[in-house]
Amino acid sequence: MSTLTITIVQADLHWHDAAANRDDFARVVRGLECPGDLVVLPEMFTTGFTMDAPGQAETMHGATLPWLETLARDVGAAVCGSLIIEDGGRYFNRFVLMTADGQLSVYDKRHLFRLAGEDRHYAAGTSLVTVTLNGWRIRPMVCYDLRFPVWSRRRGNDEFELLLYVANWPRPRHHAWSTLLRARAIENQCYVAGVNRSGTDGNGHPYAGGSAIIDFLGHDVAALGDEVGTATATLDRAALVEFRRKYPFDRDADRFAITPAPGTDDS
Repeated sequence: MSTLTITIVQADLHWHDAAANRDDFARVVRGLECPGDLVVLPEMFTTGFTMDAPGQAETMHGATLPWLETLARDVGAAVCGSLIIEDGGRYFNRFVLMTADGQLSVYDKRHLFRLAGEDRHYAAGTSLVTVTLNGWRIRPMVCYDLRFPVWSRRRGNDEFELLLYVANWPRPRHHAWSTLLRARAIENQCYVAGVNRSGTDGNGHPYAGGSAIIDFLGHDVAALGDEVGTATATLDRAALVEFRRKYPFDRDADRFAITPAPGTDDS
């Protein structure tokens, strides 16, 4: 498919209340006039960004995955975001994407935000993931991953057309969020969708939203301010392919390999 229509959903999350968050997102997503092909929710969309992993986690057999499957099927679009998952006795900030026909893809957040102690409460992911949806190759990322361009970088045969960042990125560092989203689009010659939350969480941290869909030139295709809301845009792969053909900057890129992150058992 030459185009991909994406909807971003910016929300003020209920603190530690998964049922209330699921209800709100279901209402918003079901109320969309045209959800398109992909609906993107924020990071930890069931709880807010919390270090209470034991108290807030669910398993892959918990309430949220069946809810996500039903929602995706009912609206005829893939739906994604991250939540806290307990798996094998460890806790992960896990990105999940559910298609309308019930296909699930997952990615575990690689870079854990040590300033909040995330590295002490969660296990880091070890693998990049590429999700294929309607012929588009999509690379999911979670919040702090945005600060590490090597992890997000197109290289060799590792191709994608869309980078997704789901986040709870706080207001005091909002300029970094806005700037880095556009930098990732420009340097990778790809579309970027970044979905942040708004409001204030249960720890008193404020969020300024700023969710956006950005093209391969770093220009906004759609953008939200600091209030709750949604935005929808259609991305054009033919335009992206033509731009990459005309300006093949990647041919001059440095070659490199990613080594295991500290504290992981990746090999």
